[in-house]
Amino acid sequence: MPIKQLSAVLLSVLSLSIVHAQGTIATFQQTIGSNTYTIAGADPANGVTTTLPTVLVPVTLSFETKQIAGKPFLMDASADVPRVLASPVFSKFAFGPTNTTQYGDALLRTTFPRSAGWHTLLARPEIKPITLSIPAGYGYILTSKKSGTAFAVVDVEFLQKAIFKQLPRQDGKLIIALTHNTTFYADGDATECCSWGTHGVDTATGNSFVLGSYLHAAPAVVEDKDVQPLTQQLAEFLNDPLHDPLFHGNRRLPHPGNTFPGWLRLASVNGGDQGRCGGTGVATQYFLLEPTNTNSKNNIPASKPFAAGAYHLQTAALLPWYTGPSAPFGTTYSFPDTTALPEPSKPCPTRSGGDFVEPSTTQRPNAIALPAQPNGHKLIGYWAGYSRAESILPLRQISPQWDVVIVAFATPDKNAPEGTMQFHTPAGLDTAQFKADIAFLKSQGKKVMISLGGGGQHFTLADPNRVPNYVSSVIKIVSDYGFDGIDIDFESPSLSIDPGDTDFKHPTTPSIVNLIGALRQLHDHFGTGFMISLVPEGTQIPAGYPSYGGQFGSYLAITYAIRDILSFIDVQDYNTPPLQGLDGEIYQPGSVDYHAAMTELLLHGFNVGGDPKHFFPPLPANQVAVGFLTGDTTPAIVSQSMDYIITGKAPAETTYKLRNSTGYPGMIGAMFWTLDYDHRANYLFSNEVGPLLHDYKPAK
Repeated sequence: MPIKQLSAVLLSVLSLSIVHAQGTIATFQQTIGSNTYTIAGADPANGVTTTLPTVLVPVTLSFETKQIAGKPFLMDASADVPRVLASPVFSKFAFGPTNTTQYGDALLRTTFPRSAGWHTLLARPEIKPITLSIPAGYGYILTSKKSGTAFAVVDVEFLQKAIFKQLPRQDGKLIIALTHNTTFYADGDATECCSWGTHGVDTATGNSFVLGSYLHAAPAVVEDKDVQPLTQQLAEFLNDPLHDPLFHGNRRLPHPGNTFPGWLRLASVNGGDQGRCGGTGVATQYFLLEPTNTNSKNNIPASKPFAAGAYHLQTAALLPWYTGPSAPFGTTYSFPDTTALPEPSKPCPTRSGGDFVEPSTTQRPNAIALPAQPNGHKLIGYWAGYSRAESILPLRQISPQWDVVIVAFATPDKNAPEGTMQFHTPAGLDTAQFKADIAFLKSQGKKVMISLGGGGQHFTLADPNRVPNYVSSVIKIVSDYGFDGIDIDFESPSLSIDPGDTDFKHPTTPSIVNLIGALRQLHDHFGTGFMISLVPEGTQIPAGYPSYGGQFGSYLAITYAIRDILSFIDVQDYNTPPLQGLDGEIYQPGSVDYHAAMTELLLHGFNVGGDPKHFFPPLPANQVAVGFLTGDTTPAIVSQSMDYIITGKAPAETTYKLRNSTGYPGMIGAMFWTLDYDHRANYLFSNEVGPLLHDYKPAK
């Protein structure tokens, strides 16, 4: 619906009285058209001042897997308390000639500009410090060798639950939990990173709360400053006080709290982790990013700050940005930088399944032919087959540049004995023709594999009785379709290292031990030509460098145990949080630096968990590839990364220095999710990256 028409629909406004729904602070409701929104504080129509009693909770995080002089590393927010109290969170600042007040109050008064005498203030808080232990698998520390400064990455749901085990219900009060130099990941999965915190109602206690970080002496990779993270979460709480961070319903359905039509992120900023569509709530769905955030996928949140004296504040979208202009809302859409969002949000277009590709206005180019003589480098692509039946890409129509095609996915069969895998020809395709296409690709010298698992599929071989079902079902799939081998894509939480399992060379976690045994059985059954590849997430291999346990490093034991029968490993450099390179510096996903640093961990070897007693030996270069997401990178980034890793020639502005200055000429090449996208995007990647890889001198 066009914006002008939408605005006309939203003209009818009705204010309701204060209600005490979930949560421990006063809220009021505002009805606009047919939608009702809950906002923190008292109804502006009453023109009164509401002061919210506040509890400020500085949190000390104690990391078990990071030891300093034999003691856990502490990330302590206690020293940040005076800074927060002096900031516009609690102290007055002149946001305008008639708006000298706290940040939150000024934000609400800008939302309701006609409400003279109306204020929503935070009282000077009680201070209640707490200490929480972060066990293996729930967070890790990144330290910059150059500056000596540290930064934490923590499971936000684990932390919320741990905080409120120590803080019972605080009737009538707002809890502000404060961490130091910490970013967070969602859903217990560190590939779903990063946010500055969370907010809303804790369902276990009913407490209204804000959880955010204070940034002080953070590593240079962190762009935001001081109270920017905290003001972001405070702004979102005031606009949506009934948000439930632990809600795990259908992502396509509205979450508790205020909801809006799906909104489009700004064309001027990076798509971020949600892509171009931001969500249906206040801020984005996973990471509570503002429309003004500019960070790339899986990067630490970043946005242009608003300077308030010595402090830096988050510019947040106001409610009229989501709803469109209507009385009593004004026509200001962002605060405190009122120019950041000059117009209301635009609706997010609906689209069918499959990777979204902007329609091309140019003539479709031809796929570039493959050279006659192979040189050992490979272009590896996943064939997803996701789309309407009439638009599924037939296997035999892929670009000839692809050397290895991995069909996705064989999945757990929930209607069969546990451990059983299943694969069915995608709907709309003829099984006989599909098998013929596989045979055709193989006749062209290509390898065709079947991927087992996939994102969102929970599968484990924790029970050894499941192994025979797993092995026999995989043998049947491979034999029926004529696949050359299998690709293991068991993502978090399918593989998780058990507590006490600290040595990747001698694993004790049943799901890992049994999977290793099953892979060897499959290899023994099919023989030496049978291919096995691993496609771990960033948490499952390179995250094992700073921390080992839980999801972190969960593929290391498997990789080490089957290195003699492993065809290749290609880490998903797109499903990954910020991590550390061998140079001791922190790198964020999406850059040449990141791809080079993470890949060299496998090519050079590294101390698992930072412990020299647990050194993961380097893999042969011809067993290592790099994984890219087609919709989240560019051919230039991929080509520069390949050229740097293979030849050692660093592109301009690269800061990571390879330990092996001449590169790794035998490194296989690049993997892409998906080759379907590449086809629809006019061979965007295969026509550039394929010839680059195939033109290198044969690896010795």
